[in-house]
Amino acid sequence: MATEPAGGEPAPAVELFGITKRFPGVVANSDVNITVRAGTVHALVGENGAGKSTLMKILYGMQQPDEGHITVDGRPTAFHSPADAIRAGIGMVHQHFMLADNLTVLENVVLGDEPGGLRLDARAARRRIAEISDAYGLGIEPDRLVDELGVGARQRVEILKVLYRGARTLILDEPTAVLVPQEVDELFGNLRELKSEGLTILFISHKLDEVLSVADDITVMRRGTTVASVSPRDVTSRQLAELMVGSSLPVPELRESTVTDVPVLTVTGLSVDGDDGRRVLDDISFTIHAGEVLGIAGVEGNGQAELVEALMGIRQPSGGRIELSGADITHTSTRHRREAGVGYIPEDRHRQGVLLDASLWENRVLGHQTRRPSSSGALIDIRGAKADTERIVRDYDVRTPGIGVHASALSGGNQQKLIVGREMSGDPVLLIASHPTRGVDVGAQAAIWEHIRRARAEHLAVLLISADLDELIGMSDALSVILRGRFVADHDPATVTPEQLGSAMTGAEQEEAR
Repeated sequence: MATEPAGGEPAPAVELFGITKRFPGVVANSDVNITVRAGTVHALVGENGAGKSTLMKILYGMQQPDEGHITVDGRPTAFHSPADAIRAGIGMVHQHFMLADNLTVLENVVLGDEPGGLRLDARAARRRIAEISDAYGLGIEPDRLVDELGVGARQRVEILKVLYRGARTLILDEPTAVLVPQEVDELFGNLRELKSEGLTILFISHKLDEVLSVADDITVMRRGTTVASVSPRDVTSRQLAELMVGSSLPVPELRESTVTDVPVLTVTGLSVDGDDGRRVLDDISFTIHAGEVLGIAGVEGNGQAELVEALMGIRQPSGGRIELSGADITHTSTRHRREAGVGYIPEDRHRQGVLLDASLWENRVLGHQTRRPSSSGALIDIRGAKADTERIVRDYDVRTPGIGVHASALSGGNQQKLIVGREMSGDPVLLIASHPTRGVDVGAQAAIWEHIRRARAEHLAVLLISADLDELIGMSDALSVILRGRFVADHDPATVTPEQLGSAMTGAEQEEAR
């Protein structure tokens, strides 16, 4: 419980005073000061690289500050590990999840916190998981393998894991990045319920309209330090954006049409069975023309991932045909498709897009190791790969000390810009972009949108999958909705609203039509 000073006001849940953290060649945090009132939702906003993640890692005991100190519930404290933070009632849900794919949900939740001494009391754990899941509407199935879950379900497991450990202050890093509007509303209802029960939420987000709708207080960071603390009642999203980056909010839009009548990707009657034999894609057909962006809207887990895997040659279809520029590629290898001009921005950059412990130039080679400038004959062309990485860093504004640093040293937005630059290289004819701006700041978002616009103008065909409905509507020439593995609706991006799209995604539109 929070202590109360003499005036009767409860002590702040968390206070950070003069926090400074230096790494070789960079000051990640400089004299950061934040006060988080108990029982509130406190938003922390700023560009990728502004220092938010470093600060949260310090609060969660993953790193120690060089200067400054922290109080929790009015008591000075020092965390030397996440275990210290958890004991103090602080839990963190990371943007990139910390789950073991080969374990069940239950095993992941109790890992490191097993009840019943050395033996796992599975019955007690399952009962407690069910209680927490039901209380906050998380819809968690304890015995599912994490590897079988979509990104949205993984996030809910992470939230449950934190609540299971009795956290009183929750750090949520980009919690709405994978949610549709209805799910965001449900999450915000859950946050308000947690707040009403005295819990405190530290909410990190790039979606400024969401910040304004859910936060009680907002702290803005820029270039490693705190630049403002404001009330959502006193500021607009544009003013917040200006505090963050010195400019107004970017807008996802395609402007003039560049769609041609030249088919690039033609999918006919595509069906895919899951690992358990269930049909996860059923009779999917569509065509994307040169200069066209086709947006796919759908709640996570309705077949989007299997569609991408089938198009990339990672998963074999059980029926149907896939053609690229008139050639049948239904059963060709992933390498063949890559060499034929298919670019791929994966939905999870850490699991599928970059090797965090490899240099930027080595990451440039990934997926392109058989083509120039990454290769020369049967050998990797190191000089060519390095020179082209320098070009990507320059053209795509990847902010890095150099191309020899590990990808882990870059902020999420800069990792994503590196991936986009890599996949736009080599004159691709088709780009499969799965959540291309997930978890990046407004500046990186605007840059990625502009690169897609330019490539589209040069007759690139784009398949765009996103949980950001404003992005889908603004960046698509045509929109299809996927539900339970089938295309259930087509919408015109020029006239559809996010609410109408969300209704179709959840099946409500079909119910109303009956």
